[in-house]
Amino acid sequence: MSREVIATDAAAAAVGPYSQGVGYDRLVFASGQLPIDPASGELAEGIEAQTKAVLRNLEGVLTAGGASFATVLKTTVFLQNMDDFAAMNAVYATAFPTEPPARSTIEVARLPKGALVEIEAVAARQS
Repeated sequence: MSREVIATDAAAAAVGPYSQGVGYDRLVFASGQLPIDPASGELAEGIEAQTKAVLRNLEGVLTAGGASFATVLKTTVFLQNMDDFAAMNAVYATAFPTEPPARSTIEVARLPKGALVEIEAVAARQS
């Protein structure tokens, strides 16, 4: 079994000393993705736009690691405000329309760059 760092231009660069993702054997561990546009470095506005941007970044990391939304086993959603849950959940559901993964959703005091949402995932590599 080997450990590999996953790095891609299809997702926002890490904002600290961590990898966008790490692959190990048949698993991909995607770090928490922020709603930052990879090209401009700008933060999306509003919870719906931020959730869409997070999911695009998460998809980029998963794809680079040989996984996809269809193979996600578990996600953790960090929300700055639990009042945004319904709006985030509606957008999140578009990425996982059937057989969604296990998930935890946690309200946090602050997120990096003032983001409203961050999502991390563990996925199986596609066969």
